[in-house]
Amino acid sequence: QVQLVESGGGLVQAGGSLRLSCAASGRTFSSYAIGWFRQAVGKEREFVASIRWSGGTTLYTDSVKGRFTISRDNPKNTVYLQMNSLKPEDTAVYYCASAPNFLMSYDYWGQGTQVTVSS
Repeated sequence: QVQLVESGGGLVQAGGSLRLSCAASGRTFSSYAIGWFRQAVGKEREFVASIRWSGGTTLYTDSVKGRFTISRDNPKNTVYLQMNSLKPEDTAVYYCASAPNFLMSYDYWGQGTQVTVSS
């Protein structure tokens, strides 16, 4: 199993920044990539960004391109999501998840961290 723990959420004003962290432990060698997802109240969970442990290939959803940056620290088994120019519509619970292969079917999830952006 892969255990994932998110941290770094909080309350920030519109235009502000936050950095989320996702620390992985356990069978991390079985993890191919880490993805960030978010779920706002009353909405379905949506993909935000992903990064492969090897090579660092990244992918973003259109609504965060140019504002969010995903990165990884392989020795620390940690993935970060730097969020700049935050908007109220970014308010959600943010989850990180681990995918075991290139099919990017995520099988392990963290408990989530709340991000609230006030206007």
